[in-house]
Parts: sequence; structure tokens; C-alpha cells
Amino acid sequence: MVRNKLVVTLAIITALVSITSAQTLIKPVSSASPESGVTANVEFGGTSDSDGQVYELNSSVGYNFNPHFGVAVGTPVYFINPSSSTGGSSTSGLGDPYLAFHLKYPGSALNFGSTLAGAAPVGDSKKGLSTGRATFDWNNRFEHGFSDLTPFVEIGIANTTPESRMFLRPYTTLGFNTHVNGGAGYDVWKFISVEASGYDIIPSGQQTVFSRVHPSQGNGGTVHHGRVFEGNQQTKGGASIAQDDGFSAAIDASPVHDFGVELAYTRSVVYDLNSVSFSIDVNLGHLYRKIQK
Repeated sequence: MVRNKLVVTLAIITALVSITSAQTLIKPVSSASPESGVTANVEFGGTSDSDGQVYELNSSVGYNFNPHFGVAVGTPVYFINPSSSTGGSSTSGLGDPYLAFHLKYPGSALNFGSTLAGAAPVGDSKKGLSTGRATFDWNNRFEHGFSDLTPFVEIGIANTTPESRMFLRPYTTLGFNTHVNGGAGYDVWKFISVEASGYDIIPSGQQTVFSRVHPSQGNGGTVHHGRVFEGNQQTKGGASIAQDDGFSAAIDASPVHDFGVELAYTRSVVYDLNSVSFSIDVNLGHLYRKIQK
């Protein structure tokens, strides 16, 4: 009960102080800020599905050397409330601190962005907050705007399943994979936009799945639709245990440049899992510079 009150309190505080997204390290290239200098971002978000709820408070600070290249460091904090069906109990803890380099080149024909991120194994793997190993993710985004419509494709490689602002998974993984995401965003009206996309996680080689919703000390439970994270806290096996694909849809509102909210739905076809997510974010660095002017 106390932990649930803490989660609600943090959500309210986050909304009041207007904090921005650090979770999604690579953002739409066309919306990238051209400003150089110190950056500061924080985001609070969460995902709810039949396995429970995963919340994340993620903050980062960095420096943009020019409009094209920058670096950021950050640390996520997780708050997890598993469903009673998984046998887990509510928990919280520090995730893996990360260092990310981002490159962005908007262009008239094609916008390109790339992010290379590495994370140190600081979080507790028995809670699913870490893999217990150093991880990396290299993601590349290509997009082109046609008036209010912006199709995009993202492709990357990693040795863990990357998080998404649309889907905080009830598990994390260790093992090489290629990940692909493609879709389009559409500016509906002034500061409101919608997005639809499909994703595919394509693992190769041995994989380890770390559950966030199953207790570290527990017997193997019932597994539905290949969700090994429901039956054991850690599961080792072939590539198939970490493979996933599905689609997402989201609506975003950014009434001011510094503040944004998002509500999203994700359907994992492989796991037959429906999830609803939200995020609240503000760019503190840009807000500070605006106040100083």
C-alpha cells in the first residue's frame, strides 16, 4: 500500500514539475532541438497488462556539442506491481545507468538519427532490473515528412531487448538481437499527433530472460503463449524464448515545446499480450534556457 502511494505521488510530482523523456533515446529527427549546450530530461511512465504494472522514472543530463551530435548519461528507477497470478510481490529499485551518444541529421529528402547506448550492470537481476551484464543498443532511424504525415523506419542491434516508450516489458533479456520498428506519425491538430507502428525483435544465439513479475525464489509456474517470464525468474534457452513481434498505436499531446504526454496501446502477437502505457515528460534543459531569456 505504501509503495503504491509512492508511485502515485511520484506521478503527480512528475506532472507538476513538467519533466521530459529520456527513456526513448532516439526521437523523431525532425523534432530534434537545434540548440547546443547542456541538456536535462526526466520522464515518468508506465505499462499495465495482465502480468501487472511496470513504472519507470528516468532522468538524464547531457551536452549537445552542436545541432547534430550530443551525449547523455542517465539512470532509470523502476516500480513494479506484479499481478497476483504470477506469484510476485511489489518491488522497486535502481536500473542500469547508461551512457548514450546521439547523431541527428535532418534533411529535405531524408532525416537520419542514430543512437549508441551502453549500460552498466548496477540493477538487481533477480528483480529483472538488470541482466547482470553490460549491455548495448545501437539504433538508427530514417524518416521523411509528407506534409502532416511522417513515415519512419528504425533498425538496430543490441544484446538486450530495448525498452520502448510505448511498452515497458514485464521482463528483460540478455542475448544478441536485431530489432526493427516501422510505421508513421500524423499531426492531427496543432499540438496533437497520432502514431501507428509495427515491431519485430529477432534474437539469435543463446538468450536469457529475466522476469520482472515472477519472484526470484519460486517454483516454475504456468506459462501462457510462450511467456517464460511468467513461470520462472530466469530462463535460459534458444532464440525463440526472446523473440517478439507486434504493433503499437499512440496519441501524443505537446501543448508547449517543453511538455508532452502520451497514451499508447501495444499488442504483442507472439505473447498474446495487450498492454496500455502512458508517459509524462518535459525538457528541463530547454525550459531553463527559456526562463533565463
